[in-house]
Amino acid sequence: MTKPKRDPTRENRIHEQIIVDAYGPEEQAMGWYYYLEENMQFPFQAQCIATHPTSPLRKGESVEARRLAPEDACSMRHARDDPMARPEHGRPALAVEGRRRGSINEQAIQDWHYWIEQGYCF
Repeated sequence: MTKPKRDPTRENRIHEQIIVDAYGPEEQAMGWYYYLEENMQFPFQAQCIATHPTSPLRKGESVEARRLAPEDACSMRHARDDPMARPEHGRPALAVEGRRRGSINEQAIQDWHYWIEQGYCF
């Protein structure tokens, strides 16, 4: 994965809205969870852009994203992969992208991709 050019607007949104006042990795993961919960509208059509060992989807497959995983399923044991992952059925947000450009979901997903691609982690 290539590290994207630093985006000051996105950096500001992440630090001032998503992980603001987060003291450690678990609070950052939950900040991301609440940001995604507030800024995504379900269901939406998505496409798998990467394979993941906990998902049956393969790159290029289409999927309907119906909801975030429950908050308690997003504890730190899963946050290393993604706060949206459920180990038995979930698809990490890192590995999907919304299919409709300009949708409300697009910015939230792109923010998450940017966070990961910059090398930030929990």
